Amino acid sequence: MTDSPRHPGEPALSTLGLPSPAADPADASPHAFPGGGRWRTEIPSCEGPEALAVVLKESSRLDVPIHRISQGSGVWMLTDAEIIEMVEATAERDIELCLFTGPRGTWDTGASVRTDSGGAGLRARGHNAVAGCVEDAVRATELGVKCLLVADEGVLWTLHRARVAGIIPADTTLKVSALIGPVNPAAYAVFERLGADSLNVPSDLTLDHLTEIRRVSAAPMDMYIEAPDDLGGYVRMYEVAELIRRGAPLYLKFGLSKTPGIYPYGHHLRELTLATAKERVRRGRLALDLLARHGADGSMAPLGSRLPGELRRFDTAE
Repeated sequence: MTDSPRHPGEPALSTLGLPSPAADPADASPHAFPGGGRWRTEIPSCEGPEALAVVLKESSRLDVPIHRISQGSGVWMLTDAEIIEMVEATAERDIELCLFTGPRGTWDTGASVRTDSGGAGLRARGHNAVAGCVEDAVRATELGVKCLLVADEGVLWTLHRARVAGIIPADTTLKVSALIGPVNPAAYAVFERLGADSLNVPSDLTLDHLTEIRRVSAAPMDMYIEAPDDLGGYVRMYEVAELIRRGAPLYLKFGLSKTPGIYPYGHHLRELTLATAKERVRRGRLALDLLARHGADGSMAPLGSRLPGELRRFDTAE
């Protein structure tokens, strides 16, 4: 990112006597990804090899750089052959592939998650649900997957311990889902210590909230620049440069509002899934074009980079 990217509409507004307030240097994140760069990109909701092929083709056509591709339905919704095909296709482009682990509360037998209160939300209910997540993690990593998405603190801690113990590879990265994303700096720091390498925060956090988080943690942050409707439907395109300035190291996630849910994916949702996969890449192009117009596109992390750097952890010793 340049030293002084311009604000949206700044030249015209200054001419009209409505200049943007100067950015406070104290608000800026002091952190970056290892190896340099303050932002990476992610295309979410890529539910299988066919959708992945669409994303890769469209990213080449529109020249959209991709660091990570993530899936939301879960490891258990893919065959071994499908996982291997996705691993090989992403490895060929040096893109990190992230698959969701195991059972979640919304698909379980418990009714509390369907109440107005939301109950226990997306967390893994009981030992068997945790076991399913671990089963998914072991299976996925044995097939070459290097990033796992989790939606439960206990699962996160268990998989981090499994990583330390060598049950899954030490370079496996663990990503916290937007479905349980932390909303304050204390919670963010706890997730980091539980083993999170990348944390998806809700897209309605304010710029000041991001600055508060960055004062206590350097763990990479994920944020939907455009959020799905079930996560609020927020569109924050014009804030991208400032989100990077405040939240770096930051994954820019190109979601899509005004679309039905597609989890868990099956062939009955094929046309919708492929169409939305293609449009997510286009949304990425729009966001990157905005960054370029505002002179804030110069600090992208190198393609192929995936590790989070040195992070703080709780002691795993019993």
